[in-house]
Amino acid sequence: MSVGLIGRKLGMTQVFDEQGRALGVSVIQAGPCHVTQVRTEATDGYSAVQLGFNPGPERKLTRAERGHLGRMPLYRVLREFRTQDANDLSVGDELTVANVDLGQRVDVIGVSKGKGFAGVMKRHGFRGGKRTHGQSDRERAPGSIGAGTSPSRVFKGTRMAGRMGGGRMTARNLSVARVDIERGLVLVVGAVPGPRDTVVTIRPVRRSGQGTD
Repeated sequence: MSVGLIGRKLGMTQVFDEQGRALGVSVIQAGPCHVTQVRTEATDGYSAVQLGFNPGPERKLTRAERGHLGRMPLYRVLREFRTQDANDLSVGDELTVANVDLGQRVDVIGVSKGKGFAGVMKRHGFRGGKRTHGQSDRERAPGSIGAGTSPSRVFKGTRMAGRMGGGRMTARNLSVARVDIERGLVLVVGAVPGPRDTVVTIRPVRRSGQGTD
């Protein structure tokens, strides 16, 4: 796989490798994806491919989205992948799990589970306050968050309670353990972000200098 795929997380299970070791794997139903746009250095200043994927029932698209897709199916999900192989693809080409190599290293991108408002112990791993010496309500408190006289303010980025989860996360450098071409499944070793049925993006591991998320 040189470009990437869009898929849907089905859950986790375990498989056994050639040495008989049990591996925890995430099962992803990936593709089929179709090329909806090709960007090149000459026209856009960089090389990339946009893929379309339908994880479920079609949704109503805006006029701008319909105009962008033209006569192609109304894809619910569009993702762009930086690649140097954009010139080898054209609009309408199909990409499936057959393009994924066994043992290939990939990054899986998704939105993590939302945990709601969480305290500092759950959110940041604080140990909490002492459980003795007369304290009555400091067991799960963060403690001091800054001096009063100098600097007389709380620094930006101070770890405190707040909304936890529900953000874009990347599970990096995961190994492909199995590829089921008939059912369109990719099994990667380890956990990937998000609950069941969340949309995830699979891409080859990026080397230094190939851009950022």
